[in-house]
Amino acid sequence: MKYAIIGTGAIGGFYGARLDKAGFEVHFLLHTDYQYVVDHGLTIDSCDGNFTLPSPKVYDSTSEMPQCDVVIVALKTTQNHLLPSLLPPLLKPDTIILLIQNGIGVEADVQQLFPSQPIAAGMAFICSAKAGPGHINHQFYGNINIGNYSCHNPQRYGQMLADFRAAGIGAADVEYLEARWKKAVWNMPFNGMTVALNTTTNRLLSCESTHRLIYDQMLEVIGAAQALGVKNLDTRFADKMIANTIKMPPYSPSMKLDFDFHRPMEINYLYTRPIAEARAAGFAMPKLEMLEAELKFITLSSSTPS
Repeated sequence: MKYAIIGTGAIGGFYGARLDKAGFEVHFLLHTDYQYVVDHGLTIDSCDGNFTLPSPKVYDSTSEMPQCDVVIVALKTTQNHLLPSLLPPLLKPDTIILLIQNGIGVEADVQQLFPSQPIAAGMAFICSAKAGPGHINHQFYGNINIGNYSCHNPQRYGQMLADFRAAGIGAADVEYLEARWKKAVWNMPFNGMTVALNTTTNRLLSCESTHRLIYDQMLEVIGAAQALGVKNLDTRFADKMIANTIKMPPYSPSMKLDFDFHRPMEINYLYTRPIAEARAAGFAMPKLEMLEAELKFITLSSSTPS
């Protein structure tokens, strides 16, 4: 299968590079890093072993890219308004759009943009960051859960999973809604709390008060998911997420990096949409509603001259 990477950053660049290294045909869309990667290649410093792609297939416009079998969208959701212009040159009728993005409700909105296109959700469990132009630092973990949103060809969907596994990526086929909400159990507390308190994951868990608050927020996400009919999700998953995070090195989630570098934060899909869906199902998330309000205030304050 032929792959396109839309968003060659910490996540898309890592998975695309792994697929390329394994021998799959991968086409990368780049923006500011384009000329650097043309000249120097794409470098991955990884806990699983460092490598460089000396001459990857890179482009600065999708109009020059070929149609592909799988288009991996790893842009921030704040850039999804660009998809109607970016994706059409890459799409065949059976091209799978794999959305490796954060939040709840993303697939439904992208499906409205491309009604007949098969869509899958990718939930990456990875600590990875851009270290510089054409340079990605993969620190920890790296598996991806993939949920089928609207792929009606099981052979092509299964081949995509098999390709990820052949590239050494732990890829699991998971129930879509369950997987999205499981990712939210970690994302909703840690992304916003690291911004609101200007800190890292390890410091949040080393303080008894914030450790408890993070856990309570996780329980709100689990309760919301259960109210929406999600199975196989209970307090044991929160315990697992806390334990896994304690094992991680000090980490700044994507929203914290966006805040630090004055980029738009993904408040809509990470907070507003899941809170609204929970409310519609009769479940309130007061601690996370408070965090959402704080993030909106921070956004307004950072964009308004003092």
